[in-house]
Amino acid sequence: MVFTSQVFLFYFLPLFLAGYYVLPRAARNGFLAAASYLFYGWWSPWFVTLMLFSTVVDWACGVAVTAEGASERKRKGAVFVSVATNLALLGFFKYFVFVQDNWNRLAELFGVHSIGVLEVVLPVGISFYSFQSMSYTVDLYRGHAQRARRFGDFACYVAMFPQLVAGPIVRYREIAAQLAERPQRGELFAEGVLYFMVGFAKKVLIANTIGEVADLCFDAGALAPGLAWFGLLAYAFQIYFDFSGYSDMAIGLGLFLGFRLPTNFRSPYRAESITDLWRRWHVSLSTWLRDYLYIPLGGSRGGRRKTYRNLMLTMLLGGLWHGAQWTFLVWGALHGALLAFERMRGKRAVFHRLPRSARIAVTFSVVLFTWVPFRARNLESALGYFQALFVPVGDGLGVDVLAQRIYRPEYFLALAAAAAITWFGVETQKLVESCHARRVRAVPVAATFLLAVVAMMAQAENPFLYFQF
Repeated sequence: MVFTSQVFLFYFLPLFLAGYYVLPRAARNGFLAAASYLFYGWWSPWFVTLMLFSTVVDWACGVAVTAEGASERKRKGAVFVSVATNLALLGFFKYFVFVQDNWNRLAELFGVHSIGVLEVVLPVGISFYSFQSMSYTVDLYRGHAQRARRFGDFACYVAMFPQLVAGPIVRYREIAAQLAERPQRGELFAEGVLYFMVGFAKKVLIANTIGEVADLCFDAGALAPGLAWFGLLAYAFQIYFDFSGYSDMAIGLGLFLGFRLPTNFRSPYRAESITDLWRRWHVSLSTWLRDYLYIPLGGSRGGRRKTYRNLMLTMLLGGLWHGAQWTFLVWGALHGALLAFERMRGKRAVFHRLPRSARIAVTFSVVLFTWVPFRARNLESALGYFQALFVPVGDGLGVDVLAQRIYRPEYFLALAAAAAITWFGVETQKLVESCHARRVRAVPVAATFLLAVVAMMAQAENPFLYFQF
């Protein structure tokens, strides 16, 4: 089930909210957890079993870590079990096929017997809830969080459907107090409605529309430079509006229930360097990688070379987190190298003396190039797409057919709207605050949302990109 579907919008959400507000406050966490399991099990019931197993393990490890009189050895052992269990689940379901395929390729190359192919289905959202659940135990050990009062509260935290399958990655300490007691005020609900409507429109009207262009270009056998650049721009805006739209809807749904979830995007394409980009893009992931990977590796404490090494390792593993493909490793390596280079220069880009608008333009151009391996099916396709950005690839007839399918008014309009919102629009939080200050400003937001609902009903498919990562 996805937020931009008729099942969720017209059935699940209204029925859930009705039940949630009818129940006494003491029963709401349990109801939210049960509804979240239903939401998650909509794809496949066995996914629920896997998430429940992870939740039980981390709850038990949390109890062991905080047990009165527990020795340091036992506390460390509990943390090890939690981390090892989550990484083992994530490693098997996300990376087993990748390792298997690459082993068989090497085996074929050296004439060694290959292993039998085992198909593994990737559970939706496992990358997100594994990180959340694992961070709970680590934070308890570090003394950064208090143990959940009840198992039901912890299960509610892990399974909470607004941010379950595509983030933002929420740490337990950020909402522990809200799980115990949270306001249920009309103004919070109204704020949540605005967040949800904005995110819904971003996803349906922009991301879904220009996503068609990106898919056509990256899957094409013949490309000319104009089409290649058009497709690359489309993908850059698609992934931003898709993911930030989901995050806005998640924040809005959280507000329906009295939760304030963390902001996940801060106008990333207005960044003035790659370092600045990672302060703005997928903030919950970048801060998670910083606190649970980069700093434990040593951060910037071991001298320049170790700092550069730690940046590279963090971004390589961050790339691998997105998916079991060499293309994601290349993407992570590119960003790691760029971050290390800027750190070498005191966290400043080479072009830091340029005017602000020029710094933003150059940074966005660099980010565009890094999106090529991120989106491409494989490394060979990525190299072919890089070539197509500068010289035609494939036969001219194929290029002409593709141009007829892509150079259409609705695609140009969606791309122009995406660019205008990205660089000249206001962030969702400020837009919501503005609508609160003057209610009349909410009218265009509501009208756009209704248009998006109509468009959703006419669209065949609209899955969120980050479901596959």
